[in-house]
Amino acid sequence: MSQTHSSTPPSTPSPAVAGDVTSARPSPAWVGLGAISVIFHLGLIFYGLAPALISRPIHMALALPWILIFMARTPFERVSGWVLTGLGMAACGFIVINHDALLQQYGFIDTPLQMAIGAFLVLLALEAARRAIGWPLPLVALVALCYGLFGDLIPGQFGHPGMPLPSFMGTLTISEGGLWGSLTGVSVGVVAIFVIFGAVLNAGEAGRGFMNLAGAMAGRLTGGAAKVSVISSALMGSISGSASANVASTGAITIPGMVRLGYPRSLAGGVEAVASSGGQIMPPLMGAGAFVMVELTGTPYTQIMAAAMLPAILYFATVWVGINAYATRHDLKPLAEKDRPSGREVLITSLFFAVPFVTLLERIFVGGYTPQYAASLAIFAGLALLFLDASLSFSLRGFAARLAEALVTAGRQVAVIGSIIICASLVIGVLAMTGLGVKITSGILALSNDMLWPALLLTALACLVLGMEVPTTAAYVICVSVAGPALISLGLEPLLAHLFVFWFALLSTITPPVCGGVFIAAGMVGESWLRVAFKAMSLGIGLYLIPLAMVANPEVIRLASAPGAAVFDMLKIGVGLAAISYGVIARRGVGVRLLLVMAGAVIVFMI
Repeated sequence: MSQTHSSTPPSTPSPAVAGDVTSARPSPAWVGLGAISVIFHLGLIFYGLAPALISRPIHMALALPWILIFMARTPFERVSGWVLTGLGMAACGFIVINHDALLQQYGFIDTPLQMAIGAFLVLLALEAARRAIGWPLPLVALVALCYGLFGDLIPGQFGHPGMPLPSFMGTLTISEGGLWGSLTGVSVGVVAIFVIFGAVLNAGEAGRGFMNLAGAMAGRLTGGAAKVSVISSALMGSISGSASANVASTGAITIPGMVRLGYPRSLAGGVEAVASSGGQIMPPLMGAGAFVMVELTGTPYTQIMAAAMLPAILYFATVWVGINAYATRHDLKPLAEKDRPSGREVLITSLFFAVPFVTLLERIFVGGYTPQYAASLAIFAGLALLFLDASLSFSLRGFAARLAEALVTAGRQVAVIGSIIICASLVIGVLAMTGLGVKITSGILALSNDMLWPALLLTALACLVLGMEVPTTAAYVICVSVAGPALISLGLEPLLAHLFVFWFALLSTITPPVCGGVFIAAGMVGESWLRVAFKAMSLGIGLYLIPLAMVANPEVIRLASAPGAAVFDMLKIGVGLAAISYGVIARRGVGVRLLLVMAGAVIVFMI
């Protein structure tokens, strides 16, 4: 669900096509641990809420073996992973066993043992995040921690009065102000459920259903192979929420298909990278961002889904137009007849995602249940479908293999996202304790001279820079914590401010120098990652412009309350973006292209 980065393009891809049963059977121990993780997180939904200092430490304890042992890359990491996992589980167990007494301390550590455990848990959170996604996010958290400890030595307005070490460490580790804060609660109670949902669907035939539906819808059109990538990536991304995973899964099918039809390799990679990146803005999951947004804004999940829907459609529509524009430069052939699925195949395989999705949406919008409860019911629908393959043949052996894959995938992905959110929670905890967020907000207001558009551009730049170093959800949480209040104070409604920041936190998936989705696509297509990045940026121009367009046309996010105005604004923005995209890409005279770009900008921002 969360974007991960790599400093160098991978030389060889290792995609796992959704729906296939993995050939390497997972170890029973990891299947068992995955089952424990799934049962624990589903149990929280059905058996009532557990106290925060019980459920959240257990969430971290369950994540440790996956991060520190399962994902270990060297013998040293494996051995140290066993040691750290054992000590980490003991530390989390201490919090769980003593949660009642710790609550009475109100975030103040009063024994050397508690101090040692607290310091170890903080360091363990940093190390787990480092092993899961690399150095950048832990370094941001480490800088924040150093500021909390030594910021009283900084003169001027960016210093703080200081706080006793027992209070500082206690707030972070034995109360709900740091490691066990509300963001970790979102990871435990909501994000984990939707990750399990995605893992179950991907273990079955849902991925093949997405591909077949996309092939039937767009395969016969000009640029059909590229448009199949756009549709399938939008559908896959709506449940995976990860640009990198999306590229690896759908790209394993779409990229060779485009190359086989004679598409330029850079264009094939760029199409897949930009289409896959859109999964993080496509409801229902939005790369876990939707659920974090619920916590931070207090807006119901259904309203966030409605607000995000039209901008997400605009994004993929702009990519679609960009493919048509590239068709003026290259012979972008449709899919061959033999490569298009039959109507029967489309109908059967579509059921594998349609049944769980209909269950999810019906329980939310008709049944009135919470998203996590509805997703839990949809998980059981998806589990039942694991008994069947694409030919609707019933197989207990196939079910066991697919279930094992789903459990291992769910356990690992819940752990990765948990490690990211727990580490980001340290940053949020320090910001809250020291008041640094308020000071940065004041700085943004001062630099922008209390004007909205300069503040938006400063925020966008900060999101781009931070997003290059940390996963999208973490970049969004950190940026919105410091810049969100400034934008809101300048008149932006809270949900719009959060959507703006979230979109710009996503820029780094296709923007050099760090663009994880591009690196993977470039490795799969065997092309220079820079060429792939330039193609992705031109096709994904909507990613840069739609957040600004949302501010200029705020009705576009009000689908729930003013559907007519929202659709009108969407169509207007769509026309403008189509003109801009065609002007940037199409093989036309410079004057015509410049005129199209200018006309599009006027339509989007001035009419």
